[in-house]
Amino acid sequence: MQLKIMPKKKRLSAGKVPLILFLCQMISALEVPLDQKLLEDLVQPPTITQQSPKDYIIDPRENIVIQCEAKGKPPPSFSWTRNGTHFDIDKDPLVTMKPGSGTLIINIMSEGKAETYEGVYQCTARNERGAAISNNIVIRPSRSPLWTKEKLEPMILQNGQPLVLPCRPPIGLPPAIIFWMDNSFQRLPQSERVSQGLNGDLYFSNVLPEDTREDYICYARFNHTQTIQQKQPISVKVISVDELNDTLAANLSDTEFYSARSSRERPPTFLTPEGNASHKEELRGNVLSLECIAEGLPTPIIYWIKEDGTLPINRTFYRNFKKTLQITHVSEADSGNYQCIAKNPLGAIHHTISVTVKAAPYWIVAPQNLVLSPGEDGSLICRANGNPKPRISWLTNGVPVEIAPDDPSRKIDGDTIIFSNVQERSSAVYQCNASNEYGYLLANAFVNVLAEPPRILTSANTLYQVIANSPALLDCAFFGSPLPTIEWFKGAKGRALHEDIYVLHENGTLEIPVAQKDSTGTYTCVARNKLGMAKNEVHLEIKDPTRIIKQPEYAIVQRGSTVSFECKVKHDHTLIPTVMWLKDNGELPNDERFTVDKDHLAVTDVDDGDAGTYTCVANTTLDKVSASAVLSVVAPTPTPAPIYDVPNPPIDLELTNQLDKSVQLSWTPGDDNNSPITKFIIEYEDTIHEVGLWHHQAEVPGTQTTAQLMLSPYVNYSFRVTAVNNIGQSLPSKASEQYFTKAAEPDTNPTAVEGLGSEPDNLVITWKPLNGFESNGPGLQYKVSWRQKDGDDEWTSVLVANVSKYIVSGTPTFVPYLIKVQALNNVGFAPEPAEVMGHSGEDLPMVAPGNVQVNVVNNTLAEVHWDPVPLKSIRGHLQGYRIYYWKIQSSSRRDKRHIEKKILTFQGSKTHGMLPGLEPFSHYALNVRVVNGKGEGPASPDRVFHTPEGVPSAPSSLKIVNPSLDSLTLEWDPPSHPNGILTEYTLKYQPINSTHELGPLLDLKIPANKTSWILKNLNFSTRYKFYFYAHTSAGPGSHLTEEAVTTMDAGKMAGILPPDVGAGKAMASRQVDIATQGWFIGLMCAVALLILILLIVCFIRRNKGGKYPVKEKEDAHADPEIQPMKEDDGTFGEYSDAEDHKPLKKGSRTPSDRTVKKEDSDDSLVDYGEGVNGQFNEDGSFIGQYSGKKEKEPAEGNESSEAPSPVNAMNSFV
Repeated sequence: MQLKIMPKKKRLSAGKVPLILFLCQMISALEVPLDQKLLEDLVQPPTITQQSPKDYIIDPRENIVIQCEAKGKPPPSFSWTRNGTHFDIDKDPLVTMKPGSGTLIINIMSEGKAETYEGVYQCTARNERGAAISNNIVIRPSRSPLWTKEKLEPMILQNGQPLVLPCRPPIGLPPAIIFWMDNSFQRLPQSERVSQGLNGDLYFSNVLPEDTREDYICYARFNHTQTIQQKQPISVKVISVDELNDTLAANLSDTEFYSARSSRERPPTFLTPEGNASHKEELRGNVLSLECIAEGLPTPIIYWIKEDGTLPINRTFYRNFKKTLQITHVSEADSGNYQCIAKNPLGAIHHTISVTVKAAPYWIVAPQNLVLSPGEDGSLICRANGNPKPRISWLTNGVPVEIAPDDPSRKIDGDTIIFSNVQERSSAVYQCNASNEYGYLLANAFVNVLAEPPRILTSANTLYQVIANSPALLDCAFFGSPLPTIEWFKGAKGRALHEDIYVLHENGTLEIPVAQKDSTGTYTCVARNKLGMAKNEVHLEIKDPTRIIKQPEYAIVQRGSTVSFECKVKHDHTLIPTVMWLKDNGELPNDERFTVDKDHLAVTDVDDGDAGTYTCVANTTLDKVSASAVLSVVAPTPTPAPIYDVPNPPIDLELTNQLDKSVQLSWTPGDDNNSPITKFIIEYEDTIHEVGLWHHQAEVPGTQTTAQLMLSPYVNYSFRVTAVNNIGQSLPSKASEQYFTKAAEPDTNPTAVEGLGSEPDNLVITWKPLNGFESNGPGLQYKVSWRQKDGDDEWTSVLVANVSKYIVSGTPTFVPYLIKVQALNNVGFAPEPAEVMGHSGEDLPMVAPGNVQVNVVNNTLAEVHWDPVPLKSIRGHLQGYRIYYWKIQSSSRRDKRHIEKKILTFQGSKTHGMLPGLEPFSHYALNVRVVNGKGEGPASPDRVFHTPEGVPSAPSSLKIVNPSLDSLTLEWDPPSHPNGILTEYTLKYQPINSTHELGPLLDLKIPANKTSWILKNLNFSTRYKFYFYAHTSAGPGSHLTEEAVTTMDAGKMAGILPPDVGAGKAMASRQVDIATQGWFIGLMCAVALLILILLIVCFIRRNKGGKYPVKEKEDAHADPEIQPMKEDDGTFGEYSDAEDHKPLKKGSRTPSDRTVKKEDSDDSLVDYGEGVNGQFNEDGSFIGQYSGKKEKEPAEGNESSEAPSPVNAMNSFV
């Protein structure tokens, strides 16, 4: 009994071999196999294989290429429609069709405009079996329009206010990418406070002073044309409330001033979107972007939620500091209400965005090509979905089916076309169009009615090898129309296969569920239909399975010992197995302790990390087996500690495999001294270029004793090897034999090539030369080449010796040059070098900056503006601009003192700068010069300007002279720096009582032309404190402070004054040296004489003989008249000491006219004496508190010590 395979058999294979061909599709329909030879012989309707996108934006600067590729048998012809009508390409000389293709090439680069060819294009590919059509291809040229001209006024804002900088880019095609940068093309930093919205505007939740800048620039990048358009810069200035009111004070009324309210903290409000709710519509599959940007102070934080749902975890992303919510690949399930919440410590606000997801049509079931034989039935199914539901329409060969020629075998039922009893004339290409308001889908599917005899596509005499007791799958790929039946036979005599032990699949494959040795043999596949028959033979071999006959065994070993696992494999003699070992299902460690031979795995010096499961895996081309064992590691028996040291040097170095650029070095390791060698270090010596200097060549693992070394040409190599272990590094080995490599051309060129001129008419080319090792051969030279960058000149070249510089003379001034330096030797040239740009020498600039303008900002600051000089006149690298400025002196002062010029340099191309530190009320002159690498250019004409008045310095000095009972005379010198025209002086004074408290402050205005003033109607014997300062129109300057005392009433002091002091004598100095007074000298002489007499008396009485009771009693009851004298004598002696006179001598340094200058010392009697508050009486004795310090504020008190003055003590004694 023979076994037949019928087309409708539905039993499926459980085999493991992939099924190559599926021959049955939908009600006995055929699918054309992917066999290229078969396809070349079969007649087939056209199929579109490649086409341009539906929305095709072209670059107007390049030729237009509209793709349309199709296949078919016979090859299809192509035609085009434009805007629904036939497009005759033969009538347009700019349009050509690519040979063997339908692709159009429109040559607009030579002439013509892209706008001329805007429109909707559709391609048709046609042969005798039907016509396939492309999508409607909409051709539009890209556009990158400029920003419209607009005048942008500077924005002045109060600190803390919100701000939106509009971008409003021009509408381009495709839309531009928006970003904000400054004048230096640096992206503006963004944060939770400052960010760019989806519409391109720049939003500030609140502004800060650091947001002040003049170069907020919005850029629009049009990627299609690779152009960037720039908006006019926007100037933003952030100021405080006071600054804002000062700025507006000249033009606004009081009610228009800004209050401080807007800079206070406030709850959030939304800048975008507006209102409490909005709506957003998005298409299925796109990225949904929702945006909320809020203002407030402090900066609000944004949160997102979805009402009645959760945000999809894997498709939700937050952008722009959580101000933008993005959901990728949106679907109808993502529709709903989304809420953004803006929150800061002062409150929260929310906005609800209602999202509706619409959908352009998308396929549920797209129609597939249908191959039928005459008389068969079939169907084309076209099912699509969308929102709203798409409308399905059918075309045949590009024509709506309603007006196409009638076909009795065809019946249309909505989204399905049913074919019955087809004939060859039923072959056609059908188009299914699914469309709604958001787009359309167009699919071509052909119906090909063929009458073909059977063909077997499986290669003849294919050999199948299968392991015994496994399934065997024998292929028989076939094609035919009508669908052939398949029969299998075994053996040359055609023994039929029985269905009970075989499985026959619909694609022709024969399955033997359990193959045995007797399944070996030749099998024949036969395919038949009413048009003929075909057959093919294949061969089956059954192999013995691979087995592990000796498996690895469980082992327990001590640390430091050796373990071995055995794995013996038995296999079919015709198969070659490979054995691999695994540790814990991974590769074995890369460690020399693990060694594998034919049947064993050995591990030496076992440690704890070696414990685990070891698996032996045996593979052949047909099967795989494995076996495992566990290794346990335990502590070893204690042994004496070994002695560790660095390794001994390697020995027996040998060079083999000597080639031009490589050599193999081998060596024998020295003793490792109980610490395994971890690596070897290989070094080399070049005895031609660097004798005695060893260089690092390579490092290899400690288990390796050979190394393949890459060598350089023209080097006389010697090698040595050093061993390294965990203790350290061995001594180097002895050097190997020498190996001299052949010369070759250089591999590299010099580096650090530069071209800079040292003079205006030369070009100095420098480079870092190659070292001897890099020369690769003898005769190293350099080919130096140069030419002007912007000209058409040929390269000029010169060969120079092994130097590092070449000077080109006679060059024009500061011209860019292209330079290259190429190395060469006696063998040849190095690779072509890279070109470097340099410049010939610079010269001094020729032109001075023009239109120099000076704007005086205040009395110490001026701003200078100038026009830049033309670049060509700079004749060098622009370093910047330099301002020379000086104060204009009078003719008399100019003779006495050289005019000091100051210099300020402004880097780069700046055209304005500030001059600080000017003197008020002064005439200045300046000029501007441009600076390059050579030096300065000519100066611009001098510009003279005048600084306004400022407040004066303190008066140069203040003297208080001629004190009397009720008046004092003040004398002064004008300020050393009046900083303007003096308008008046102000004198403020106040009395100081005996407890050093300040009295009421009186104010007196004195004309500016005065240098002295008599102050009358003062209280007698009263201390006054004075504050004196000058005025200009700019205001009062710094003040000087002084104190003085009016004299006492002569009648009251007459009884206590010394004879030589007049009753009405005025105080002329704050300090008097009493040691020079006549009465004091007489008094001291009298006291000295009295002491001398007393000493003589005491001496006589002591020398009268022995003591007696009466004498002792006399001593015990001394004369009371004598006792005070002794005490006085002791006190006087201490006061007469030279140290006690030091305060008075120090105090005498103060000028007698009471002049106090700013630079005078602040010394006082208190500093030098015993903390006295010295006072003089009318006789000249010190009675007032000494103070030479300048006071800072009129309201300050006066402090002094209450200790008695030594002068007062002396007066009391007298």
